[in-house]
Amino acid sequence: MAEFTLNLPATSANLGPAFDAAALALDLYLRVGAEKAKEFAILASGHDTEICGRIEKHLILTTYEEVLEAEHKPAIPLALKIRNEFPIGKGFGSSAAARLAGIALAVHFGRLHWESSRIIGEASRRERHPDNAAACWTGGVAVARTLANGQAQVAHFAPKAKWPLLLVVPDEALSTEEAREVLPQQYSREDVVTNIQNSMLLLAALFQDDPKLLASALEDKIHQPYRAELCPLLPQLQMFPAGQGVLGAVLSGAGPSVLMFLDAAVSAEKTKLQVAKYLYKRGMKAELVLTSIAKRGGEASFLRRK
Repeated sequence: MAEFTLNLPATSANLGPAFDAAALALDLYLRVGAEKAKEFAILASGHDTEICGRIEKHLILTTYEEVLEAEHKPAIPLALKIRNEFPIGKGFGSSAAARLAGIALAVHFGRLHWESSRIIGEASRRERHPDNAAACWTGGVAVARTLANGQAQVAHFAPKAKWPLLLVVPDEALSTEEAREVLPQQYSREDVVTNIQNSMLLLAALFQDDPKLLASALEDKIHQPYRAELCPLLPQLQMFPAGQGVLGAVLSGAGPSVLMFLDAAVSAEKTKLQVAKYLYKRGMKAELVLTSIAKRGGEASFLRRK
């Protein structure tokens, strides 16, 4: 049997005000090749090879085995080749991508005949929120919710413009669980209404290719103010001077990394250099990665080999 391959993009969720509802796919990938084997094996390269190459408690393999066990199917041993292009545990949907990979492998090798809505729904149930999984599977910008039947309801679109993005990645990781612990149980009506308004304007800006509208719609009152202490890059980058190539800065997922929307009229490399100087003057260290919105998600490679 020929090698089964998957290309799953990194994702950035929340996008400021669209907490647990929207995400976009990034042009950085978790690439997985799989073949039937006598025993489980992994050959890993790229980012975090120690995590990606460790068979014990490997998120792709445990998800693969759990899905097949629930469907009363045998878990055929697989030899995996993994090339990971983005860091794990830093706000880029690494767990969603890994879980989707495990589910897709179970569907393929177990011949489960699941549709995309069920694949995203299963990943969302395991993630406990659907935004990363939806964007990772569909590509582009995705808005999602999980239905009572376990399937996911997803709306997505691929922006026509090539929105330039800058990822600001610190050395330390932050678990989603830890980032959720600092959030309050209740919010004021004013804060909730502000987030609803901004999240809708944000999606309209991405759909209409309107950078001015996007820049004015990134304010969040639901999660970022409470996570700022855990993610010190965010408050600093939110104060980056206007008119120097940056439209705005938001946490990528639960953090600690920051996603910066750049002005397409200014050289992205020049803006990256300005951000690097800005952080250096403040004694802050981070990796800076230029990227863009990925128009295709894991579904494209899955259906190609289905």
